[in-house]
Amino acid sequence: MSKKYPLSKIRNIGIVAHIDAGKTTTTERILFYTGFLHKMGEVHEGTSFTDWMVQEKERGITITSAAVSCFWNDNQINIIDTPGHVDFTAEVERSLRVLDGMVGVFCGVAGVQSQSETVWRQSNRYKVPRIIFVNKLDRVGANFYRVLNNIKDRLKTNVHPIYLPIGLESDLKGVIDVIKQKAYYYMAEEGDKFEEKEIPNDQLEEAQEAKEYLIEAVSEVDDELMMKYVEGEEITDEELKAGIRRATISNQFVPLCCGASLRNKGIQMLLDSIIDYLPSPEDVPVVDALDINEDPIKIKCSDEDPFCGLVFKIQTDPYVGKLSYFRVYSGKCISNSAIHNSSKSKKERINRILQMQADTRTDVESMSTGDIVALVGLKFATTGDTLCEAEKPILLESITFPDPVISVAIEPRTQADSDKLLQALERLSEEDPTFKSKVDSETGQMIISGMGELHLDVLVTRITDDFKVNVKVGKQQVAYRESITASSRIEAKFIRQTGSKNNYGHVVLALEPKEHGTGFEFESRLSETNPVKMFIDPIEEGIREAMQGGAFAGYEIIDIKVKLIDGSYHETDSTEVAYKIAAAQALRDGVLKAKPVLMEPVMKVEVEVPDHYLGEVIGDLNSRRGRVEGINAIEDLGIQKVRSMTPLSEMFGYATTLRSLTQGRGEFTMEFALFEPVPDNITKGMGFYQVSL
Repeated sequence: MSKKYPLSKIRNIGIVAHIDAGKTTTTERILFYTGFLHKMGEVHEGTSFTDWMVQEKERGITITSAAVSCFWNDNQINIIDTPGHVDFTAEVERSLRVLDGMVGVFCGVAGVQSQSETVWRQSNRYKVPRIIFVNKLDRVGANFYRVLNNIKDRLKTNVHPIYLPIGLESDLKGVIDVIKQKAYYYMAEEGDKFEEKEIPNDQLEEAQEAKEYLIEAVSEVDDELMMKYVEGEEITDEELKAGIRRATISNQFVPLCCGASLRNKGIQMLLDSIIDYLPSPEDVPVVDALDINEDPIKIKCSDEDPFCGLVFKIQTDPYVGKLSYFRVYSGKCISNSAIHNSSKSKKERINRILQMQADTRTDVESMSTGDIVALVGLKFATTGDTLCEAEKPILLESITFPDPVISVAIEPRTQADSDKLLQALERLSEEDPTFKSKVDSETGQMIISGMGELHLDVLVTRITDDFKVNVKVGKQQVAYRESITASSRIEAKFIRQTGSKNNYGHVVLALEPKEHGTGFEFESRLSETNPVKMFIDPIEEGIREAMQGGAFAGYEIIDIKVKLIDGSYHETDSTEVAYKIAAAQALRDGVLKAKPVLMEPVMKVEVEVPDHYLGEVIGDLNSRRGRVEGINAIEDLGIQKVRSMTPLSEMFGYATTLRSLTQGRGEFTMEFALFEPVPDNITKGMGFYQVSL
């Protein structure tokens, strides 16, 4: 980039939505109308700019988030186009962690879908200001107000339209600007020419009411407008826009735009809204962090303050090697400089700074507050690491990711492929925090785990195609977990001679169950005078390692609290290794005494089905141990949306069954919800009789 824009003219935004709602098509139109592209690509043709991976082109879906910068009305917009499929939710998670604003794209027919809710919850967690774009209003069955009410009901958000559609379905001609009370008609198929006219008579009352509701809604959450509204003073359009901006940035209001990306309608108005209402980096004045003493501090977003930022993505590039995607929160840094990785307590060197445009890159000399760049040369950095000045070390909030729920065995076909497979798995684990690999202690097989069938399919294809490894792949299996339902107290000693050295370790542990989804907690109850206290770190390490291998079924142990309550010490023979082994043995024995239970991943399943197939679909879900939690009619379309909680183990092959039950007219999506205990009869059928004893 030749021109450096001031912070007030930069927007760092993400485009997020449910799969097939039109995110990538919307991004493609934004790039075209901002002059970045001279020809619009299409997802269904495999020619979209941000879907650059071979698999993205072949499958017609977004798999990895792509960063690209464009310019509109003398402002710079840094866009991250994210995947919509739930299997790649980690890409959305890490993108939202570093973005200042978000455009949520919703289908004008289907409205709020399962992944729409997921990304909305993610943006709530990171307090990301949002704009909504209701897309596909040109499709048969489109209903603007149904989708608007659907968003209000399911997302529980203060959303109001700032644009209204002129016509629907094949009659969609343009949009009405609610604030200016003007209509914009598109004059050409390319969407680059439109004409401002008066609002058509049949929509004039609708547009006036929409503005009144808009003023009222914004006034309720903005003090400046509230005073004028209560006193009956006129609120000018500029004052209203300023109030919308303040309310949007404070996450009290969500402006809603509309159009049809594929038909090139409404994109310019969306671009104006991004500039007008979403925050610049200077509108996010402080960022939470920890100092060297782990005390909370606030980081000011300014070039004059010490340098710091967050690595939010790792990607392997065939030409330059490891790329570390990085968001700068404060300060400046030049290429070929040393920097401190406070998460790893390591010194790093930045060899090159790259401005990324999807899969193309341009070298830049420096980076400063608000920039999103890719760094070359970092050896130790992984997703979620903080880079800062060595003299002023700080730690930014990292990124948390869900655990994988589905596994498959994989093995190299030849000895030559063995080393290549290990390298491929290491690189993929660096890139994707939701991808895990381990060697099964009983069978010796390599097990890889991911977020779903599609996720694993993509990963296996990358191993064979990108890394050129010949592998054999087993049948996909559910990634179960182990947990406990009661408390136990257990002690273990490890006394052994290895060579000329004696090893002694002795620990006493107390185990307690925790609420589902709350994870692992370790606590030491040793007195200050107990000499075992010096071995707390290896004891905790032994417990954590034992949890990975499980106690009775070989699956990871979750949702458990472990207290170190006692232990003994030998003057000459106590070693770290001995305490680590003793702690691991105590953990496994303690789990077996605490009424262990096998836990299975339960999925939130949404099925859209024509009315007359509803009974068969519900019956099939019940036979799969599904709990139907809601049935909602999609008005005017004769479609029912069924929401259920169903174990993942029962969902293999469901796509084929659903097609058969509905003559190919049913659709479904599912995403991980939580782990729940497996019923005793099924557990015993799997051969784990010691469960729940």
